[in-house]
Amino acid sequence: MPVSDYQMITAWTEVLKLSELQKGQIVTILTSINTHPQTLSTATIAVQSFGAIVSRIDLPPVNGEKALSRDPLAYLGTTPLTGNTAVIEALKQSDIVLDLMTLLFSPEQMEILETGTKILLAVEPPEVLARMIPTIEDKSRVLKAKKVFEQARVMKVTSPAGTDLTCQLGEFPVIGEYGFVDEPGRWDHWPSGFLFSFPNEGGSEGRIIIDKGDILLPQKSYLQESIIVEMLNGYAVDISGGWEAELLSEYMDSFKDPEAYAMSHIGWGLQPRAKRSTLGLYDREATIGMDARAYEGNFLFSLGPNNEAGGSRTTACHMDIPLRNCTVSLDGVEVVRDGKVLDEAFQ
Repeated sequence: MPVSDYQMITAWTEVLKLSELQKGQIVTILTSINTHPQTLSTATIAVQSFGAIVSRIDLPPVNGEKALSRDPLAYLGTTPLTGNTAVIEALKQSDIVLDLMTLLFSPEQMEILETGTKILLAVEPPEVLARMIPTIEDKSRVLKAKKVFEQARVMKVTSPAGTDLTCQLGEFPVIGEYGFVDEPGRWDHWPSGFLFSFPNEGGSEGRIIIDKGDILLPQKSYLQESIIVEMLNGYAVDISGGWEAELLSEYMDSFKDPEAYAMSHIGWGLQPRAKRSTLGLYDREATIGMDARAYEGNFLFSLGPNNEAGGSRTTACHMDIPLRNCTVSLDGVEVVRDGKVLDEAFQ
């Protein structure tokens, strides 16, 4: 059901409070053609209630003629900021940027963050945002798990369906998302609640079984049959199964880029208010699927770029695939067992 403007203003107020917005600070709201009008209007009111200075920059969409989907994560090429030095400089002068258009995996975003500007992405439907307002408890849980993740050098993932994957760790940082930006230069995503890192280059080996009922993103579909992905030296070297495996292969082949098959980020969901089932309740163009990415206990692996964490690999193709019922171990210690997060492992 829709939420009222009052509920959304209250939600934004809480998120901005957690993000330590202060009177007199500069907030820039980035928008585009798909920005939800209620999210924009209530964010503007909430920012003004803090006594902050708010501006809106609206940018035209890009890559539409290249992408096979309207999903903003379906094609990670140039962004509306590419070559737009005037807007980049304006964002660098902002204390907080509210990204209501989806600016991801871009050197421009990294350049802006390096100046100390904070960026908060919020593009899910208002009712999803209202259901998953971040909390201090979310942050605490993510950071406790992050400490354990950072010390690990090997991740092992198994499942009853047959997944048996080993990933070497340590080359790239661990990133924790908890839904607000409370430090200079921080990027986060509301809603979220999960951890991820990138395996060492060439450091992923084994078999991944994407089981019936698991989710493909950006397709936003529940699998009707299993797909087998064979990983070797950090790349998916074989994708097999039935017709859904063929569709996945055809989609990835369309990018004509071997880096599309590289292992990208790996991690697990920690958000109890995110629900795997909600993806089937929305039109595919209404959501980017954060419930699917963040629901508690999923093992999420991705294929595609690693430049978000400082790697050199870029590609326009980016697959996110959350799996159910997996057991995730770090250096031999289980942190997720059969799809259940083991919080005692992080104490």
